[in-house]
Amino acid sequence: MTVLVVEDERALAESLARLLQGEGFEVSVAYGINEMYKKLGEISPNLIVLDLMLPDGNALNEIQDIKSNFPEIGIIIISAKNTDLDKILGIELGADDYVGKPFNPREVAARVKAFFRRTRGLKEVIKYGKLEIYPDDYVVTYDGEPIELTTREFEILKLLAQRPDRVFSREQILEELWKDEFEVYDRVVDVHINSLRKKLGKNWIITIRGVGYKFSKKGDKDSEE
Repeated sequence: MTVLVVEDERALAESLARLLQGEGFEVSVAYGINEMYKKLGEISPNLIVLDLMLPDGNALNEIQDIKSNFPEIGIIIISAKNTDLDKILGIELGADDYVGKPFNPREVAARVKAFFRRTRGLKEVIKYGKLEIYPDDYVVTYDGEPIELTTREFEILKLLAQRPDRVFSREQILEELWKDEFEVYDRVVDVHINSLRKKLGKNWIITIRGVGYKFSKKGDKDSEE
C-alpha cells in the first residue's frame, strides 16, 4: 500500500513518513500542490494524506479534481482548519477522513490503517522485527512461520506488545485479562510468561524485578547477540 503525504511543514511530513514506513507502507512526500500532481503522475498512491493550507494554494479546491481524475485514491485531510464546517465541507467534497491540527502523528497513522482495513481488508498487525502479531485473528508469526499459542498466551503477548513502554505488574495483567474470574493466583501469569518465552525466545518479554513484565521491541536484536 502506497501513501502520498502532502504537507509543507518538512519536519512534520518527514515524521509522518517515517512512522508510516515503520507500519509497513510505502511513502512518498510532496510539499505543495504542484509537487503533489507531479508525484501523482509518477506513482500510483492508494491514499493521500493532505494538508489544506499549502504554499501554492488551498488544497481544498483540489479535492474534487483529484477524486474525478483518480477516483480510486483515498484522501485523509490534515488541517489546522478544524471547525465542524471545515470537516463537513472536506467530507462532502470527497475526503474519506479529516484530522485537525495539532495532532499526534500516531493518530494519523491509526487513521491510515483504519482506512485500509475499511476499504482494502487490510488486517491490523503489530510488528517488531521478524515478529508479527495479528490481534483480530489470534495469529503470531516469526519470520513468516506461525507460532502456536494458547488463547491466554496470545492475550498476554498482545497486551504487552501494544504498550511496549509500559511495565505491567502481575496484578494488572490479571485484572486486564482474567477480570472477574475467581481463584486465579498471580503465579499463573508467571507460568504463561515462561511458556511464551519458550515459544518466542526469552528476550521478547523482560522481567522488571519487583515490578512486573515489559515487552522488548528489540527481541530480535537481543536474540542475535
